Amino acid sequence: MFAFLLASLMSLAPTPPPAAWRTPFENDPTGNTTATYAECIAYYQKLAAAYPQGLHLAEAGPTDIGQPLHEAVLSADGDADPVSTRRKNRRVLFVQNGIHPGEPEGIDASMMLTRDLLQQPQLRKLLADVTVVVVPVYNVDGMLNRSASGRANQNGPAAYGFRGNARHLDLNRDYIKQDSRNARSFAALFQKWQPDVFVETHTSNGADYQYTMTLIATQHNKLAPALGTYLQSQLLPALYQGMEQKKWPMTPYVDFEGSTPESGLQAFLESPRYSTGYAALFHTIGFMPETHMLKPFAARVHSTYDFLKTVLETVGQQSAALAAARLAARAGQATQTSFPLAWALDDTQAETVQFRGYEGRMKPSEVSGQPRLYYDRAAPFTRPVKYFNTYKPTAVARRPTAYLIPQAWGEVVDLLRRNGAAPEPLAQDLTIPVEVYYLEDYKTTPKPFEGHYLHSQVQLRLVSETVTYRKGDYVCYLTDAAPVRYLIETLEPQATDSFFAWGFFDSVLQQKEHFSDYVFEDVAADLLRRDPALRQRLEALKAQNAAFTGPAQLEWVYLNSPHHEQGFNRYPVARWLGPGKLPSN
Repeated sequence: MFAFLLASLMSLAPTPPPAAWRTPFENDPTGNTTATYAECIAYYQKLAAAYPQGLHLAEAGPTDIGQPLHEAVLSADGDADPVSTRRKNRRVLFVQNGIHPGEPEGIDASMMLTRDLLQQPQLRKLLADVTVVVVPVYNVDGMLNRSASGRANQNGPAAYGFRGNARHLDLNRDYIKQDSRNARSFAALFQKWQPDVFVETHTSNGADYQYTMTLIATQHNKLAPALGTYLQSQLLPALYQGMEQKKWPMTPYVDFEGSTPESGLQAFLESPRYSTGYAALFHTIGFMPETHMLKPFAARVHSTYDFLKTVLETVGQQSAALAAARLAARAGQATQTSFPLAWALDDTQAETVQFRGYEGRMKPSEVSGQPRLYYDRAAPFTRPVKYFNTYKPTAVARRPTAYLIPQAWGEVVDLLRRNGAAPEPLAQDLTIPVEVYYLEDYKTTPKPFEGHYLHSQVQLRLVSETVTYRKGDYVCYLTDAAPVRYLIETLEPQATDSFFAWGFFDSVLQQKEHFSDYVFEDVAADLLRRDPALRQRLEALKAQNAAFTGPAQLEWVYLNSPHHEQGFNRYPVARWLGPGKLPSN
């Protein structure tokens, strides 16, 4: 089958380019070469010099390896200004490649498509209503770390980059926390363009099946209703149909709980740590095309080329509908009072897809002698499979008027600013009523994940308090112009990828003062004598729990005494519900 697939690529490939414009991938007759970083950037520089009225290439910020991130803007008239682009009522398609440079198909496909959009008049027409922004290589660090052995499960290319960046971070877990310079540069670029559609190119791992291309789309339940409906009813059907017409039948990303895909596919839930989850916070529809690792590299590159072309065609054809859906999403958010923070799969609802797979069978392992799974490519099938594509909220937050953030948490304030929020410093000291969270319980990962010990299953106690804020502390309003979903999903502690979840506020989880038992025994006795209600509560707890012994009782009295530090387990960001605005600079 693979031999037939490779043979058919000649008829599916775009019009052959002049010899001088062939990419390193195209110059390899075996189709098993991906460009190096130097070759990739040099190719874009060559295109930009030859076609200045169609391609604008610029450096877009630093990366952790010291090399710049690049921004390549394709437009019908050379307009590389986002404000002007919007004024001309053009949609913006943002394509990012090489986040995992061991999955390099998008790097080579985008080089070819950029060239063809500039050189082929029939393709140049696709830019009439759509401006395309391409990041040629996002993880420059990983692309420079080139080898031939980093991906044991993958069929080519001959050499490729590494998944981690220079800080050994997986950048597709860094979109919300932005530990890397790469992510900070990306955020500035994303906020600059505020794209309508975002595509990040990948290669899959996992089961074996007939498809070359699989697709992760933004989980539609997470989008505003108008945008989610548009995605499901118009955009996705057109993309699947377009790829079918181009001889690349496509399936949802093959993620499942059982032993083989026939157990039922599950839509991938991309929280804001991932690219498409981050994009969704700003009403941008995101796609992660995932080519299948075991297909020949040439097939993976050409299918990625055709997917990107299909997205461009479809965004142009549906320009008005896409714009209307995003406008309705923003209008709906203006009156939205509650926001989901976390999600769970609804396994009571399922669609049916016709899945083209291979039979999964068992045979003895040559390594262990034990039974092992393999997919029998001599036994292809097409059969109906359940597709679970509905998620339901498991935690919800009410929308406040604003969040108040003490200036001590400057790193958080910088993150907010970098992502389109506008924290305003208070102009004077203020004492105002606010809602404050106390952290009652949470679970923490036993090992670090992407440089952090993640918190989850957060339990909160919400308390109304009167709090004094100092001049220079920050207020962040949730106005119609603000990135409301971004603010809520980063500043509400129960959100899956909140700043609390990623450990930005961990210092409040450590008690700074305590007591010596022999000293506090006398203090506690005096407190209980002077506060009969406190003693009554203590006696009730003793009666209810035989394990509530002396040391635990003493600790309880301390925690309920004036000596207990107020900042311990007290979430620093407060919710303000008042009308109007506070005095700020």
